[in-house]
Amino acid sequence: MHCTGCEQIIEEAVNRLPGVKHVQASYSKASVEIEFDDTLIRENGLRHAIEEKGYRIAETAKRSLGRHALSGLMFLTLLLVVGGVAFWGKSLMPDLMKQMSAQIGYAMLFTIGFFTGFHCIGMCGGFVVGYSTAVSPRTPWTVAAAHLQYALGKTASYAVIGAGFGLLGSLITFTPYLRGVLALAASVFLLVYGLKMLNVFAILRHVTLRLPRSVERGVAHEARRQRNPLAIGLSNGLLLGCGPLQAMYIMAAGTGSPQEGAAILLFFGLGTLLPLLGFGVFASILSRHVMHTLVHVSGVLVIAMGLMMADRGLKLAQSGYDFGSLLSRWQHCQTVEHNP
Repeated sequence: MHCTGCEQIIEEAVNRLPGVKHVQASYSKASVEIEFDDTLIRENGLRHAIEEKGYRIAETAKRSLGRHALSGLMFLTLLLVVGGVAFWGKSLMPDLMKQMSAQIGYAMLFTIGFFTGFHCIGMCGGFVVGYSTAVSPRTPWTVAAAHLQYALGKTASYAVIGAGFGLLGSLITFTPYLRGVLALAASVFLLVYGLKMLNVFAILRHVTLRLPRSVERGVAHEARRQRNPLAIGLSNGLLLGCGPLQAMYIMAAGTGSPQEGAAILLFFGLGTLLPLLGFGVFASILSRHVMHTLVHVSGVLVIAMGLMMADRGLKLAQSGYDFGSLLSRWQHCQTVEHNP
């Protein structure tokens, strides 16, 4: 599982099966406990329901070394593509590493949102199906209008909550030095969330931002029950189970600015919409496993954003250890060596 949102995806899939009395998935423990009537369903049926959502059970994963190798190759390929685009952008803008422009930052946020959007299909795809099937009269224009309302609601909720986190950060940062300290703290959380998305260290699963499970389930249930696409979209910002979304909220707080916080979540939210609204197309050409692999690529980008925010924090705190200062110091040393 990549985040606490995976718990809901698995629980919903298993709860639909006949004979299931109780199911509880735990992201922190990386386990699913199921109570079921084996006269109505066998264990293989439960395993199949979980694996159909793109998850692998440990025993199954151990037997499929070929699939592990294929997953690793696919991840490296996607990473090389993303890295290649980044270095291509660097060659076009030589000052990129010296001072990251707002445009590059927003493009990175949009990209993180895009890759995260494939994971959103599992969490929010049912909401889209729900309001889409309820549209009446059903014409291309009414369906498009419903999608537009959902997109507006979802993006607005992300931006407003992002602004709230940015405002929270601004209340405790009265000086540039304190803003730098907050940015450094946020960068640590971004690095942790990125590593969590890569499933590198199991202990990091315990570091998470979430509402009580009863509240999370209540919000998800209300979103499923609703048929108003705008209302469904507005509730999406409260679905804190999504790991990348949690990371973006932390990043918004680290800016210490409501405007920057809103902008971060705006571009992230826009990125998630493309795969989510087109999930019928993506579901037919991409397997669930490939979609989960895309979340790993998103994790690498979150780590990159964490490093960028750390550099910003060091610069604001005037530590002298930010990338620009270190680069200037190194260039000065090189000049002295060549011109003693």
